[in-house]
Amino acid sequence: MPVSTIEVLSCHRARIADLPAAEPEELVHLAEVLEALPDPRRRQGRRYRLGALLALCTVAVLGGAATLVSIARFTAGAPPEIRARLGLGRRVPRACTMGRLLARIDADALDRAVGDWLAGQLEPGDGLRALAVDGKSLRGSRTATRTAIHLLAAVLHGEKTVVAQRQVDSKSNEITAFQPLLAPLELTEAVVTFDALLTQTGHARSVRVKSNETLMTL
Repeated sequence: MPVSTIEVLSCHRARIADLPAAEPEELVHLAEVLEALPDPRRRQGRRYRLGALLALCTVAVLGGAATLVSIARFTAGAPPEIRARLGLGRRVPRACTMGRLLARIDADALDRAVGDWLAGQLEPGDGLRALAVDGKSLRGSRTATRTAIHLLAAVLHGEKTVVAQRQVDSKSNEITAFQPLLAPLELTEAVVTFDALLTQTGHARSVRVKSNETLMTL
C-alpha cells in the first residue's frame, strides 16, 4: 500500500533539527519547484495553482500539522504577503480540496522535490558532507489491515535532514531499496555511511562510482 502524502512529509519533519525559518522568497521558490510535478487534477475546474497548494501543505506539515483540517487551518491563517505571492488572494482552499489533491499526487515525486528543497535551505559547508543511509518505520502507520510502513532514507549527518527516502516493499527489505534511493543523488562531495545489513559488494561498488568516500559497518 502506498505511503500517504502526509506520512511522507511527516518523516521529513521528524528528522529536521534546526532548519531555518522559510522566508517568502523561499516559499515562492518551493511553489515553483512543486509546480513542475505532474498535476493529477482535471484541467476543468482548477482554482488554485498546483505548486501553491503543495507548498502550503508542505510547510504546514513541516510545522506540525498532521491532518487535513490542520493543514487547511494553516493555509487560512497564512500571512497576506505569502498568500499574495502564491496567487491565492483572499481565497481559502478547503480541507476537502487539499485532501483530493494529496490523495492523487505522486507521493514519491513530491518526496524527492521536497527533499531537494530542504537540502537547498541548508548552509553550504566546507569539505565533504556525511550522508547516512538508514531505515525507519513510521510510527502509527500500522493498522489492522496494513503492516507498518518502512522507509529507507538518506540523511545528512550534521543537519539531520532527509534528502531522499524510498518505501521498502513489505515483501522485501532495505537491500533492494538501497541503489534506487541513491541513484538520483549527487555524491561527489559526500561520505556515505550505512550499516551491516546494507554492506553488500554491489552497494559498495555503486557508491564508489559516485563518491570518493564510503564507510560500511561490518
